[in-house]
Parts: sequence; structure tokens; C-alpha cells
Amino acid sequence: SGCRPRHLEDLMSPGQHIAYRSKDERDVDLDVDFVVVGSGAGGATAAVTLARGGASVALVEAGAWRDPEDYPSSAYGGMRDLMDDWGAQVTANRALWPVVQARTMGGTTVINSAICVRTPDDIFAQWVREHGLEDLRAPVLRAQDRVERELCVEEVPEAARGRSNLLAKRGGDALGFSDSHYMMRYVKGCDGTGQCIQGCRARRKQSTNLNYVPETRARGGVILSSAPVERVLLERGRAIGVTGRFVHPTTRTKGTRFVVRARRAVVVAASVTHSPVLLMRSGIKSPALGKYFRAHPGTGVFGCYDEPVDMNVGATQGWASTAFRVDPGLKLETLAIPPELVASRLAGGGTELMKRLREYRHLAMWCHAVRAESTGTVSASFFGNPVVRYELDGADMLRFRKGMHLLARQHVAAGAKAVLPGIAGMPYKLMANEVDKLAEAPLDPRRYIAILSHLFGGCVMGKDPKTSVVDDSGRVHGVPGLVVADASVIPTNLGVNPQHTIMGLAATFAERLLDAPLVAR
Repeated sequence: SGCRPRHLEDLMSPGQHIAYRSKDERDVDLDVDFVVVGSGAGGATAAVTLARGGASVALVEAGAWRDPEDYPSSAYGGMRDLMDDWGAQVTANRALWPVVQARTMGGTTVINSAICVRTPDDIFAQWVREHGLEDLRAPVLRAQDRVERELCVEEVPEAARGRSNLLAKRGGDALGFSDSHYMMRYVKGCDGTGQCIQGCRARRKQSTNLNYVPETRARGGVILSSAPVERVLLERGRAIGVTGRFVHPTTRTKGTRFVVRARRAVVVAASVTHSPVLLMRSGIKSPALGKYFRAHPGTGVFGCYDEPVDMNVGATQGWASTAFRVDPGLKLETLAIPPELVASRLAGGGTELMKRLREYRHLAMWCHAVRAESTGTVSASFFGNPVVRYELDGADMLRFRKGMHLLARQHVAAGAKAVLPGIAGMPYKLMANEVDKLAEAPLDPRRYIAILSHLFGGCVMGKDPKTSVVDDSGRVHGVPGLVVADASVIPTNLGVNPQHTIMGLAATFAERLLDAPLVAR
């Protein structure tokens, strides 16, 4: 296609990168047109769009800048170096389900599986119908066209599919799924190392730290890393900048302070958990702030096969089905996880656990993401950290169980001799002729090993300031100069991977900022 990955060394940067500075060094004080908080799908896309428009931009990221060759080689290292709170943040409800987000330059694009799904038409229609958001479809799709070209979006190549993805396709086709496909991903020439969740050391995955962030810098932008923002600065009700303190990426030692003033606007793209809390800490008042949190709760089912599967060989996630996205509200997909995470999922200990781990090469893990209708909240703890309160209602737990049953049937259709459901109170292993027992599995969320991926809400879009935080351009109601441009603005559950939607929205919001008239302060 002529598309090639653009790496850090390709770009001669007139811009500046300011990493951690200790307390002994002088404070950082900057003046720019726009300051962007966060460097993931939303922040990096907004920043590069503004920089291409000729504006001066500062991009401020809480995490460290790590080049791909410095990514960790283990899942444990990925949690330590790349994830927010070591990947240990959990919901504050009966079921303590992990909420996984990144804290590194490039945000969650560094640790996700690079899955690219265009915003479905029914989502745009729902936004118009329920939230009065009428002017988004055309600009978002136009931006997604551009992103697909720039970030080398391609179908998982045959050489990188791996046996787990091939088996999933076989099982889905055997069951007659109306959709069963190899994924489109932001990857150039995937070589199937299965390292997506700890960062692609082969530089094939097009996370934003390899393209949009260095391009922003190359266009004269200033990049701050290891620089968590404490609050947005307000003057007479208008956002005029941000302030915070550098934090050492390994010791967590606090460094010197930084202040970045923005002549035109502050763009917050700090994630679904951090953006609402940053606005709260900054004194932003909105009845909808922190509300309407949504997610894709999910879990996986292991299939046990006679022949080796070697699920860690091939694309981490290479196959998916959206056949059940509308009814009952599920996305099915493959997921390869390394042995240390498999060990945490298998029951037992000691010699029993070691015996079960010997089956690793014969296991395939496929998972579901529930298009849940349940909503929750994001709030600030006493210490100012995000707290997520979220629990699935009965209808969503029925969807959750249905997804597990579907995955088990798919494994059997692909040739599995047994499945490992991982549900407390059920047998460790169900043989192929027993998988229909999952149709009657318990509905208590505490019985399941699950995770919240694909988060939405907390600063949702809408026309009414009583029920939304931002308008259809990401502008915070009643606070001039403040824009939110990440998944926290998404007002509904997409039912598909959100990165492409986030990028499309962020580019649209940034283009509208460039077109906005300059306001004298």
C-alpha cells in the first residue's frame, strides 16, 4: 500500500521532550496555543491534528516515554512498567473486577491488541436519537479514513494468524455465525510474536508513541513525560492551562512542578477514569460529571485440544465475531495470554497447578465482551485517585453467561475435547458433551474471573448540560477553553473496540478547535 511505520528515529525533531525533572531542577513553565493531557488514542490524535493545523502544542503524559526495545518481556513487567497502578485497579463493588488502563507514552494503544473497528452506523443513529448529536457521522468517518491510511490498518496476515485464531474461525463457521472474520488492526506486517499486551517490541503495532506523538514533536510540539496533571487552571471561569508535578516512573519520587498555559484551549484526554477526576479536582461543576460509566465486561473460556495450539504464537487477538452484538449484546474474540497469566486463572496450587500448567501448549483462550447496559460512576477517593463503582444487573449477567456458553460450544465445534470455564462452584473441566451445563451457570458476578475492558463515559457528550458534560465538539458546558477528547465522552456502549471511534472523535474535536474564532482573554 506504500504505507510504512514511522518510527522515532525517522523524524528529526525541532520540538522538545521534557522527561522527569527532580526537585533540584528548575520548574517548567510553558506557553502554547493548546495543551493536550494524555497521549493515547484521543490525546495523540488531537495533538497531531492541532500541530498539523499550524498551532503550537504541548502534550503532557503521566507515564514515561519508553522506546519499544525497552518494553518488558513478561506480563509482570508490562503491569509494572506500562499499566496504571500496575494493572491493579478494581471496581469498588461486590465483584472486584480489574479495570485495565495504561500509564505510558502512547497510552492504552501500547498495551491493547491494535484492533480497528469503524464506528457502527447504529451508534451514530443512537447518538442522534438519544443525545441530539447530529453532526458527527461524516467528520468522524472522514477522520477514520485518514487514520486507517496513516496507521497502516490491515487484516491479520496469514503468516500471523496462529492456530488459536484458525481454530476460532473453524468453530465459528461450523456453528454458522453470521459474522466470523480475521480482525483489521493498526499493524504493519505483524509477525505474530503474541506480545501485544506488554508492548510490541518488534515495532509492528502502530501505537501512537511511534507516529502521532513524534510527529507532534517534529512539528515543533513540546512533549512532557512522567508528568501527571494535578488540575486544570481556571481564570474567570475559563480554562487557561494545566499544572502538576513530575513523578519518577520507577521510584514514584515527586520532582519539580510544571505549568503549561494555553492561549486557545486545554484538551483533556486522560482516560475514562482520570479525565472525570481531573475535572473534579479542578473545580468543574456538572451534574453529569463522573456518571454514565459503561464498559465491556468480559471473561474467557479455555478449550483443551489434543494437538498443540501454542496460543502465544500468532496475533494476540486475530479473530472476532460481531454476530451477537445486537442480540443478545456480545462480541466474541480470541485472546492469547502468557503462561504466568494462565497460571493465575487455573485452579489449584502446588503439584496440581504445575500439572495443569503442563497443558498450556494445548490450550486456546477465547473471550467475550458484553455490550452491557449497566451503568456506574467514576469518583475521586480521599487521596484524589479514581474510584470506579460498577456492577452488572441481572440482564447483563444473562448476557455474560450466554457468552460463556457460546464460547464453549465454539471450542467443541472446533474440535476441543474439553473446556475450562473458570467459574467458582462449577467443575474445573467440562468435557465436550457437558458444555451445555454452562447454560445454567450461576449468575453471581463474584463467581467469575472477569475484567472490564473498553471503558466509556464519565464526561459524556450531549446537548443538555443537566445530563451531559460536553457538547458535540467536546467542549465542556459552561467552561470556555476546555475540551475533553477521549472515551469518557462516548455516551453509549459501542459493542465494538473503541480505539477507532476515539480517534475519529478526537480528530473531529481538534479540527473544530482550529476552526473556532480566537477569543481574547
